[in-house]
Amino acid sequence: MIPRARVAFEPFPPHVDMQKEVETIPRFEFAQSIPCDYINQFPREALNLYIRAWVVQLGRPLVITGFDKLLDKKVFSEKWLMQTYGNQTYDARDLGKGVNLPLSLGHYLRNMNKLTDRINDKTFNRSNIQRLYLKDIDCPKEWHQSLEQLLPSTLFYLNQDPLTGQNSPASSTPDMPKTPDGQTVARAGDLMSSLPEAMRAQNLMCYIGHEGTYTPAHQEMCASLGQNLMVEASDGSVENGQPTRPGSSIWLMTETKDRRIVSEYWLSMLGHDLDLENHFASLQAWRNAPFKTYVVEQKPGDLILVPPLAAHQVWNRGTRTMKVAWNRTTVDTLEAAFDEALSHARMICRDEQYKNKAIVYFTLERYSELLCKASANSSHPEMQMLREDFRRLFYLYSDILLSECFSKNAPKAKEIDFEKFESNITCSYCRCNIFNRFLTCPWCVGEGNETYDICMDCYVLGRSCQCVSKLKWVEQFPWEQLTGRYETWRRQIAEWTSGSNAKQRKPPTLLVARSELGRKSLAEICQEQLRARPWVDYKNPPAVTRVATPSDEEEGENNEARARKKRKSNGNKPAPGKARCHMCRSQEEVWKLASCEKCKLHYCYSSLFRSFDMLPLDAMQRPHWLCPRCRGICNCAACRHDETMAPYKPFNILMGHDTQKIADPRSIESLVNMRLSNLGLLKTFGDDNAERLERLQRDETQRSDASLVEQDICSDLEALQTGSVHDIHDAGDMQLPAQREQGNGTEHHPPHTGDGAFDAQSRPPGAIPIDPALELDGSWMDLSGFGEDFFEQAANAIGFG
Repeated sequence: MIPRARVAFEPFPPHVDMQKEVETIPRFEFAQSIPCDYINQFPREALNLYIRAWVVQLGRPLVITGFDKLLDKKVFSEKWLMQTYGNQTYDARDLGKGVNLPLSLGHYLRNMNKLTDRINDKTFNRSNIQRLYLKDIDCPKEWHQSLEQLLPSTLFYLNQDPLTGQNSPASSTPDMPKTPDGQTVARAGDLMSSLPEAMRAQNLMCYIGHEGTYTPAHQEMCASLGQNLMVEASDGSVENGQPTRPGSSIWLMTETKDRRIVSEYWLSMLGHDLDLENHFASLQAWRNAPFKTYVVEQKPGDLILVPPLAAHQVWNRGTRTMKVAWNRTTVDTLEAAFDEALSHARMICRDEQYKNKAIVYFTLERYSELLCKASANSSHPEMQMLREDFRRLFYLYSDILLSECFSKNAPKAKEIDFEKFESNITCSYCRCNIFNRFLTCPWCVGEGNETYDICMDCYVLGRSCQCVSKLKWVEQFPWEQLTGRYETWRRQIAEWTSGSNAKQRKPPTLLVARSELGRKSLAEICQEQLRARPWVDYKNPPAVTRVATPSDEEEGENNEARARKKRKSNGNKPAPGKARCHMCRSQEEVWKLASCEKCKLHYCYSSLFRSFDMLPLDAMQRPHWLCPRCRGICNCAACRHDETMAPYKPFNILMGHDTQKIADPRSIESLVNMRLSNLGLLKTFGDDNAERLERLQRDETQRSDASLVEQDICSDLEALQTGSVHDIHDAGDMQLPAQREQGNGTEHHPPHTGDGAFDAQSRPPGAIPIDPALELDGSWMDLSGFGEDFFEQAANAIGFG
């Protein structure tokens, strides 16, 4: 068996000098920071453009400093918190033991000095030191109300009206469009606000920690935008007769574009899965990392904006740090979630608390109503930007509906159960939130009539209850309602897609979009698999006869000997209803194999996943699937000696995460066993860790050539400098990504197919999402000399000055 070596936790020393670290480590640099005083001096539009370009599109962290001058010291203080909420009990996380410890807030605050004193230069690396972190606790309502008034509204939690807030920058256009009832027509700062209140995820949280507490490396949930404000910290003075240490937090952060390299580094070099959020990397690991690391030493009044999908970790210093954090959902983060984040969360079975598909639906309903009521102000810049967000959300909605389209042989209406959508149905396996159609088992009903519900993505992956088949379809919206909304919103977009916007294709009808898809929908694949997979009576399950394949077995001398012996005796024809996998040579039931359209060879889904980085969906969705051998990339023992082959080197590392510990106990995996590691298989291909990182770096360099991106931005700018505000908002920043090729070579307009298209620097020329209006002289991409002129120039460039 190949040992799964993992780097152990190594704490930061209390005396670490981050200034010196940045000066001596070439790949370390301080994150860009701006003072909050600048925010009120320039229009809201300029601030939004800058933050979107820097944090979202370039994917770099940003720090806005100086909010401590605006905070009410009487409310944002340790004394006020103890007096007001001291008797409230919370779960403090014992980071060393990995358990929760119920403590009253007053007791925790009074003993933070003792917890800190135990950690010094001689004891900081002892494993038995108690590290109690009060994290993910509800934010006091008084803090919520105060922050809502002093922070820019577009950055704050659940903001629906960008003009509210006493400290929010004013709009450059005082005549903001309004509906007849006086409602402002503008894009929301947080699309979570579009959901009915009962459906919203409550993510405004507080974090109170002492020296040595930390948050492991992670990405923000569902690719959302993270905001973290330190509201109070110990200042080194004497409190209650005891000296304190100055409080601060060290943030080590990465760029969005480096997310693949970061994930690979965590897996291959540190032995941990970044998606599991269970490892805090040592300072030495960050020093040796092959990617740029941004450093922030957060102090009271510092608001950190965290890019979507960018990994980061936090280390608390001093006697006390108190922070308020929240996440925002925007159109950009929704695209990133559907392209990448949700599929990663599904693989490790993480709750999808943000209900992304529901956000798309309810935001479209809200924006559609606003646009209809304010049609008289159609030329206003805010209306134009609202329309572009509406268009992008519509194509996300189109992808959702296309995935749920049945084949021509759709189930009859009486065969589909109806459950009214209340946002409370989650997949029993991966725990994602289910928007509309899903499968439920009529046989597996748990205690309290708990049904077994499986999302279509998981069922295609081979996840289900023990019954495997004969599951029943359920939907939460009448299909006519969803398609009716599609047609209504499509016509709205078609009405303004004319004249100067004629270059933009009008959205096709759902029937046309389905015909252009070039692949089977998720629902259609589930229909086929329900017919192909056998029903198993879970009360009388058959004996397990499946022989583990070499790709599934844990490597070892005895296992290798058994595998060789089986291959020698596998000359007989497969039993009826079975076929032999070309890769691992084991016999499997036909429904567990992908069959090549051309040569009729079979590959088991486990071999495709481990040896070719192919999910079952990749083979099932193609009407005419070609196997690796026909593609000339087969890496089986025989094909590796074929000179005409270019054997594929598997890239994905699977550490062997046991999802069944998280999934419903009734669950099984029938196609790919995710509990087993593939490290041994990778070793057989001679692919060591260093080579893998170098290969990924080469791929990423080719994918994201910064000089080419800058050239594209400049060329876009040159074409737009003579245009109107309308033209600028139509191009670059607001343009939909270029159409991608689908399975049959046709072009399909909805761009979100889960292939990492969110990467701003991997998009084709002409579809650069960075707003060209910000590009003035080519220097804005390096904002080390950022000053007051930037917002003014940006505002003038987009016509708001």
